[in-house]
Amino acid sequence: ASLMQGVSILLWLAFIAALVLVLAASWRGKPIKKGAMIVIIVAVAAIVLSSFSAGLVWVNPQERGVVISALTPEGYRKQALDPGLHFVVPFAENVVLYQISKQTYTMSIAPSEGQVSGDDSISARTSDGQEVLVDASVIFQIDPTKVTQVHIQWQNRYDRDLVRPVSRGVIRDAISQFGIQEVYSKQRGVVEQIITDGLKSVLEENGIMLVDFVLRNIQFSPEYAASVEQKQIAEQLAQQAVFVVQQRQQEAEQARQVAKGQADAAVIVAQGNADSRIIQAQAEAESLKLIQEALQGNPDLLTYQYITKLSPNIEVMQIGSAPV
Repeated sequence: ASLMQGVSILLWLAFIAALVLVLAASWRGKPIKKGAMIVIIVAVAAIVLSSFSAGLVWVNPQERGVVISALTPEGYRKQALDPGLHFVVPFAENVVLYQISKQTYTMSIAPSEGQVSGDDSISARTSDGQEVLVDASVIFQIDPTKVTQVHIQWQNRYDRDLVRPVSRGVIRDAISQFGIQEVYSKQRGVVEQIITDGLKSVLEENGIMLVDFVLRNIQFSPEYAASVEQKQIAEQLAQQAVFVVQQRQQEAEQARQVAKGQADAAVIVAQGNADSRIIQAQAEAESLKLIQEALQGNPDLLTYQYITKLSPNIEVMQIGSAPV
């Protein structure tokens, strides 16, 4: 198609050059033989080739072509052009190309991240009345079988006039079904799935296929963020207090166990001393019993024991009891 257009341009340049030469020769009184015929032939060739090249349309693999036609009652061909080289009726039909590859529409609080400059985040309210700011990205593509429908309904405005407002509305509706704590933590995945299902349904009705929905970020209002921070600090202090109590309980239990061990040891020592005294007393009693039995059999034994206990340095002489 590009080659044909290039050749047609060259023919038009040749036509202009031939016309200038013929007119110049005529003005000088030296007309070129069959000059008019040459000019006419070149002009006809340029017109034919230009008309033919105007009907050639190349559609890339990532595109589909909608044919706007003056030859049909509807004003367009119902079937879009597939990738490849096609021919349409010159000057009666023209082709509008649409990308069917994946596209991303981002709405973000960051000024340079989204399609709209500045803060383009979605302001929504939870079921308990808290305001949140949502950053999101919608990944989509035109349904190749519904390109004509998209052209009729939206033309090239489908991203800003369809994807953007529908996404913002579905996100607000989904957020309003949950409390702020659920949106923030426990039910975030559920919220994202509800938004995905809602977007998919609405976009498909308009010839757009939803590839993915990304819930990028949820930001709280400054007031709620401050309250959350205070709550977290209070929870940390409470956890620290519980830890201190547990530590004191462990220390008290340890001291109790030490005291119990010491008491048990004292009881064991006292019991041992008592048992020792009992055994000693029993031994002494048994000894006295034996001594008693020995004395009963030999009365002089006591006297003998007394004498042996005396100091060996003392000499004892027994003198008769008769008067001297």
